[in-house]
Amino acid sequence: MPAAIATIVTYAFTPTAATGGFAGATVWAAIRFGVARGIFSNEAGLGSAPIAHAAARTNQPVQQGMIAMLGTFIDTLVVCTMTGLVIVIMDVWPSGVSGASLTTAAFSSALPGGEYIVVVGLCLFAFTTMIGWSYYGERCIVFLLGARAITPFRVTWVLVVPLGTTIHLDTVWLIADTLNAFMALPNLIALLLLSPLVFSITRAYFENPPTETN
Repeated sequence: MPAAIATIVTYAFTPTAATGGFAGATVWAAIRFGVARGIFSNEAGLGSAPIAHAAARTNQPVQQGMIAMLGTFIDTLVVCTMTGLVIVIMDVWPSGVSGASLTTAAFSSALPGGEYIVVVGLCLFAFTTMIGWSYYGERCIVFLLGARAITPFRVTWVLVVPLGTTIHLDTVWLIADTLNAFMALPNLIALLLLSPLVFSITRAYFENPPTETN
């Protein structure tokens, strides 16, 4: 485990001559793809997850915010870290494959039938991702055009899903990264402008924690 962590840290800041997805890697490329995939994974700073959290029935926005942060913690520091450690420990990262194939190779080397665990996980993640983003889009379209636009949006969404499976994967990532950037920029500006309010509400919450009666 310590050796795997040392390898990750070393190659995160040092160009490597590994093959496959790491060929010609540089610090800039590592940061660029790390940020892009991290945002796609946990949506931190993107402004999409608050759409779901805003629908929660609660009188304590700070509590709901902490629950939202828990999702990022589990996704990034638990799931992604464990996946990365398995890939490095099983020494499959210089094999020349990348993406889901790399994860599958790592888990199949570590566990009997590990590739089936990855396949099931990918199916569940893909399905829940489609459901989640359809909800985000539906709430946005209702805000912009009203409830009458829900049915056309749902029909369009269902028709576009098969289309995404026929497009080259690199093109899909490029579109996703570009659209995520368009979402993140205005949201990050709003976060900066609203940060004094957030700090004020958070400070008041911890200075006077709510009780069961209020």
